[in-house]
This record gives sequence, C-alpha cells and structure tokens, in this order.
Amino acid sequence: MKNRLKCKTTLLRITFLVIAVAIAFGLKAQIPPVFDKQKNSMHVDELTRVYITPQRIVWMNNPDSSLINDEKFLLIPGNEQAKMGKKNMCEFSSTKTDTASVILDYGKEIQGGLKLVLGSSNRREPSLVRIRFGESVGECCSTTNNSEWKVGFSTDDHAKRDIVIEIPRDGSIELGNTGFRFVRLDLLQPATTIHIKEISAILRYRNIPYLGSFKCNDERLNDIWMTGAYTVHLNMQEFLWDGIKRDRLVWIGDMHPEVSTISSVFGYNDVVPKSLNLACEQFPLPGWMNNISAYSMWYLIIQYEWYMQNGDLTFLKKHGDYIKGLVDLISKGIDKNGNMNLSKRQFLDWPSSPNALGIESGNRALAVWGLQDAQKLCHFLDDSTHATVCKNTIVRLHLKTEEPNNLKQAAALMAIAGLKDPKQACDQVVTVGGAKNFSTFYGLYMLDVMALADEYKQSLNIIRQYWGGMLDMGATTFWEDFNLEWMAGSTHLDEMPQPGKKDIHGDFGAYCYPGFRHSFCHGWSSGPTSWLSRYVLGVQVLEPGCKVVRIEPHLGDLLWVEGTYPTPLGVISIRHEMINGKIVSKIEAPKGIKIVR
Repeated sequence: MKNRLKCKTTLLRITFLVIAVAIAFGLKAQIPPVFDKQKNSMHVDELTRVYITPQRIVWMNNPDSSLINDEKFLLIPGNEQAKMGKKNMCEFSSTKTDTASVILDYGKEIQGGLKLVLGSSNRREPSLVRIRFGESVGECCSTTNNSEWKVGFSTDDHAKRDIVIEIPRDGSIELGNTGFRFVRLDLLQPATTIHIKEISAILRYRNIPYLGSFKCNDERLNDIWMTGAYTVHLNMQEFLWDGIKRDRLVWIGDMHPEVSTISSVFGYNDVVPKSLNLACEQFPLPGWMNNISAYSMWYLIIQYEWYMQNGDLTFLKKHGDYIKGLVDLISKGIDKNGNMNLSKRQFLDWPSSPNALGIESGNRALAVWGLQDAQKLCHFLDDSTHATVCKNTIVRLHLKTEEPNNLKQAAALMAIAGLKDPKQACDQVVTVGGAKNFSTFYGLYMLDVMALADEYKQSLNIIRQYWGGMLDMGATTFWEDFNLEWMAGSTHLDEMPQPGKKDIHGDFGAYCYPGFRHSFCHGWSSGPTSWLSRYVLGVQVLEPGCKVVRIEPHLGDLLWVEGTYPTPLGVISIRHEMINGKIVSKIEAPKGIKIVR
C-alpha cells in the first residue's frame, strides 16, 4: 500500500513537473488532428480569457415591485455550465408595463465581452434582451447615436457596445468585444420571465508577468503607477491599441508613452515590433505614419528607445531602409532657411488644437528630437551618410526661432529637443497654473521637462493631482483626456446620473471624443508609470540592451522607494531610502549589466 501511494505521489509530481515545464516554455494547446490539412489557414489565440463575477449591483429598475428576485445569485461565482430549471438562479421578470433592468459593476475596466448562463423561461421561443456595455454607469444608460457629434454623444465606433440579442433557455451565450466596466441588461418583451444562473464578464488579456514594479511610502503614487501599467496591459491585444473601446488601432505617436510603459513594466514584448511592422506596411514611404508628419517623428523616437532597451540589432536592421528613407523625406521638407513643408496636417494632441502657433513650434521641436534619435540610429546601422543628413537638417531647423505661444505641449517638446532652457520652459509655460492645462498624452513630456529643471517635488504633486484626479472620480484605467475643472459638481463614473450634477463621462469631451465616445482606457495616458520608474526609481538606460544603466534617484518629498526594472539580461532590484537627508541605495543587478551612479 505504501509503495502504491509512493508511486502515485511520484506520478503526480512528474505530471505537475511536465505541466510546469510546458508553461515555462510557453507551449500552446495542439490543434485537433482533424484540422491537419487546414493548419495553414488557422492560428492559435495568443491571449488568455478569464471569467469575472459582478462585484455589485449598481441599480435595478423598480425593485420594490419584485421585478428581480434573489438578485444575490448574480454575484455568486459559477462554473460556466448551464443547467435546466431555476433553482439557485436570479429570476428576472418584466410585467406588461415595466421592463426588468439591472446595471452590474465588474469592479475594474476590462477588455472583452459577456457570458450569460441561463435557466428556464416562461416563453418557448427565445427571449429578447438588450445589453449595453459602459466604461461608466452613465454610458450604460445612454442610447447610441452614430450621426450627431455633441456632448452626450454615444457611438458604436470601433466596438459594438449596444446589442439587442435573442438568448436561449437552459443554455449559454457569449457576446460583445469592447472596453467596459459596467453592463446593463434589459428584458425587452413584456410579461416575460427568465432565470439567470451566471452573468460573467470575459476578460481577454496577454498572460504576461509584471516584471517591473514601483512602491513608495505614498500609496496614491503606487496606485497611479499600477493604473498606468494596467491601462497599457489592456491595450496589448494582437497589436498595440490606443484604446480598448474606441481607437482599437495602431497610432504610432500615441504608442510612445505605451512603449515607455511596456519597457518599464513588462520588458520585451512582441506586440511592439509587430505593431511597428504593421505601421510600416500600412503607411509606406513617401507617406507619413498615420498620415501625420509628427507621428513619423515619433516612429524614429520609438525605434531609438526600443533599441536602447532591447538591443535587437536584427529588428533595427529590418527597419533600416524605412528609417533612412524617412530621414531623406524629412530632410527634403526642410528648406535652406529652416522652413518646414512636411504635411498639411499639423498635430500634437487634441487639447492643443486651437493653438496653431504653438503646434507649429511643437512640430519643429519634435522634428529636431526625432532627427537627433535618427542620427544615433544611423550610427548603429553604420550609415554615416544618413547620420550626416540628420545633422545637417537639424542645423537648418535651428535657423528659425519660435516660441511655444503659452502651449505647454510645445514648451515641453522644445526643452527636450534643446531648443529652450528647461527651467525657462517650466517657469514661463509648463508649470504655470500647476496641473491646469495638462494633457493625458503630452503630460509625460511636461513631467520630463520638469525633471530636467529639477522640479521633482512639483512633478510628484502634479501626478497626484492630475492623474490622481481621475482615480478620485472612480477611474481604474486612465482616460483619453481629462481636465481638473471637470471634477467640480460631477458624479463619479461608478454612480448613477443625478439631477443637477454633471456626468463626468457624458457631459465632457471635445474634438473626436465628445460625450460617451470619450475613451476611459487610453494607453497614451500612462506616462507617470514610466516617469516614476525613470526619475524616482532612477533607471536610465545608457547602452543598447541595458548593458549600462544609470541609477539616479530623485525622491522629491518621498521617504523611500523600491522596485524592479526589467532588462534583456534580467531584472534589476532597487531600493532607495532617505536617511539623515541623504539617499541610501541598495541595488542588485544581473550579471552583464554595468550600473553607474
């Protein structure tokens, strides 16, 4: 008996070991043999799915009339298996005059859909329900209107969020593919009763470890760092999107804050090179990335920073011809007097749109920054000719002196590109009014310039105020746009709309994001995550592949900070503590990485 038990224990250990090895090496499920002849027309989903039970019931229509009985069953985790009958299920009933309705909160913003597991019904034919997904409670209560752009505007652009569908009895159904936290269900037919066993959200995500980390004595900053990381994680689908509800596209300019966050949190991930490859295919030269010249500058900046982080020369060489061709294209658009003739569409970000003079200054600075990085890339590619083209074009761009016209975005770019002193850029423009007129996208570069000007305490306060303001309004991911002024007198995103109060989602937004079209999970808003890792934890990559890394912490008003940073050679562990007015550091780096202070 003992020998038998020992054999079973050994067999179990071997089985678990095989499973662990399979997971470690990333082995995927095999396609059934009956599809052998069709393998070339198939691919395996690289993302993981998990089912999430609702965390709370936000609202029910007229609960006193018992439209919903035993609603607690909606909050009980299930096994995803349908069963016949109605025992231990929520009874959902519409009368002849009242529609049964409920709004559910899944606790966090997710990318995915919904699974209904159902029991019996009083109808022999399928019942008709309306499902509305929302990044806010207000969005769940809105009706789509895809024609008139205005405040309160709600659309199905990029992802269907308002669906009318027939559901089965004693079965299950999955629907939806969008970004949401809340779901509203309406039973449309009168005098109808259905029974719901489970109503689970389907989270679809890349199953990857958070190799980077950040923790300090300020929990608000810790929450902000993690929220930025999670915002980008949700957008790491087959390609790197900008938004999971709207903007499910590869926008190269918007990618830069996302790539910075990926480097700080996840290290290398295929989603970045895949997205850069796709962008080059979709926007071949002599066109501009996303048909915006500024976004082609961001392409050069991303390529440089990605190469410094990962040191993948093979990938860089694959893009070598595109990089050199782009350098030539930019150079041809800068005349001998430094005038720019690159693109009819001048764009930085949406909030800067009314400031034409500021946008022109910002685009010039962005061209300088992009060419500075392109010059370094050309040296890595052993192309001195194009490196010289970069250098000469930068000289021509310096011939014209422009001012940021009080635009924080432009002032930040000018200081980063060396066209304006960082201290002057901060004092005259960037820090005027504190977080007022900050931008979710360009906020990262405003923080960068504040770091260049040694304004670390003020940077941390602005992060707490601006990005923390979104958290105060109920955010679990960061938004496409945000103004501090929106907060006064507005309901939180997880509250029902209230008479006399503004809806933080539906009553704000402009340009391409009025009302509920506004994305509440936008990767370009993740800037504080990479900024905190770079300037507070103090990690700056000096040589390709992180072979030389400078650790230079700036604690501002913090007492201590600790965290990790992923590199191709392993994870660097760091702790800094303020003791008697001095920073005492403990750093553990993998073999092959040189740490300089």
